Amino acid sequence: MAIVALVALSLALAGASASAQGLQRINPPGLSTPTTYSHIVRDGNTLYIAGQVGADAQGKVVGTGMVEQLEQVLKNLQTALRSQGADFSHVAKINIYVTDVDAFRAPEAAKVRAKYFGANRPASTLVGVTRLASPDYKVEIEAIAILP
Repeated sequence: MAIVALVALSLALAGASASAQGLQRINPPGLSTPTTYSHIVRDGNTLYIAGQVGADAQGKVVGTGMVEQLEQVLKNLQTALRSQGADFSHVAKINIYVTDVDAFRAPEAAKVRAKYFGANRPASTLVGVTRLASPDYKVEIEAIAILP
């Protein structure tokens, strides 16, 4: 019985190791260069895109309002997607973190979202938070995209 359990554990660990070896960790040009994470982790045809914030490629915060930062966040997400031959139609799920839910739900912000996603509406979760990684950030969006 113990041998069967040991064999099962060995097979599970080997499968996990093989899966982890297939992961690609990517920091595409046009996005800041993080020191503790990757902007994209690719596993076959699935892209896991780290939370994008309202900062440019040099890490400088763009704008002070929700709409300005949301535009930059979606530009960053677009840069990440394009680096892998994808676009917003490939996005299956997004998680959105905002410091002001009302500002995010305003008509001006909705227009920015529509400009990028159009009719390609992914599954979505919106979470209001007291603050993000920097007190200057207003919105952060992470995504999962599936390539054909």
